[in-house]
Amino acid sequence: MSFRAASDLCQNLCDHLAKVVLGKDELVDLLVVALLAGEHVLLEDVPGVGKTLTAKALARSLDAKFTRLQFTPDLLPSDITGSMIYRTDTSQFEFAPGPIFANIVLADEINRAPPRTQSALLEAMSEGQVTVDGVTHELPKPFMVVATQNPFEYEGTYALPESQLDRFLLRTSIGYPSRNVERDILTTHQSGEPVDELQSIVGAAEVSEAQAYVGQVRMDESLVDYLLDIVEATRHHDAFQVGVSTRGLISFHRGCQAMAIRRGRDYVTPDDIKQMAVPSLAHRVLAEGIFQGGNRSVVEQQLADLIEPIPVPV
Repeated sequence: MSFRAASDLCQNLCDHLAKVVLGKDELVDLLVVALLAGEHVLLEDVPGVGKTLTAKALARSLDAKFTRLQFTPDLLPSDITGSMIYRTDTSQFEFAPGPIFANIVLADEINRAPPRTQSALLEAMSEGQVTVDGVTHELPKPFMVVATQNPFEYEGTYALPESQLDRFLLRTSIGYPSRNVERDILTTHQSGEPVDELQSIVGAAEVSEAQAYVGQVRMDESLVDYLLDIVEATRHHDAFQVGVSTRGLISFHRGCQAMAIRRGRDYVTPDDIKQMAVPSLAHRVLAEGIFQGGNRSVVEQQLADLIEPIPVPV
C-alpha cells in the first residue's frame, strides 16, 4: 500500500460512514483518524443521539471481527478478558478468550460498570494484549475500542478514572442533528435500520498497512515545539490542577500525523494540530474545582482559550 492509498482508504471510509451517520462530518473524520492512528475513541453524549450507531457503522465498514460489550454494574473483568476453564475431556485448564479479542470492540455505556471492571481494558488499550493467570495473550491487529458513555450526572454512572481516560486518543460528542438532517433520518429509517445494510469496504489487513504510514508523516521541528508548548501550558495554567501526561503528548502527536494523512498530506500543518487539540487533550486535564468528567464544555472552552495565545509557527 502506498501513502496515497492510505489517504484514499480514509476518504472512502469517511464517505461510507456518512451514508448512515448523517450531518456529522467532523465526527466521522475524527473516528477514521483514530482508527488510522491505532488509537481509541470515547463518545460521550446523552442517550439516543447515535453513539452506538456510529460505532456499529465503523465496525460494519470493516471486514474485521466486531464485538459489542454492554457495560453493566454486575459485569466482571473476566467477562471482558476471558478466563481459564477446566475441560473434562483433556483434564486440563484452557484459556477461553473473552469478547475483547476482536478488531473493533464497542464498549457500550462504559461508565455504567464499576472501576474494577473498567480497569480490565487498561492493558488491552495500552499494549494490545491481556494477561490472565500470569499468561499474556496478544490481541488481533488492528485493535480499536470505541466506547460510549452517558454524562456523569446520569443515574447509575461511574466517572472514568484519569488512567482510563488517558487511554483514549479522542473524546468527542455527537450532539443533536439539525432539523433538516433529522428529517432525513426519519426518511431513511422508514424501511429499517440503515446501518444494518452497510457493507464492508476495507479489510483488517489494509487498515494495518495504512496504520504503518502514520509514523512516517513529517512534522517540522517548529511544529513539534508548538505541540510541546500546548502540552506544557496545560501543566502550568491556573485553570488546571492536572495537565496532559507524556502518554497524552505521544498520543496527540500521532493523532496529528493521522489527521495529515486524512487530509491527503504526508506532513503536519498547524491546522492539523489545532483541529486535534481539544478532542485529544480536554479529557486528559483536570480543571480546578470541577469534578472529573463534569461540565465538559467548560473544560474544553478553557483549553481552547489557553491554546489561542500560543504563537503558531508560520
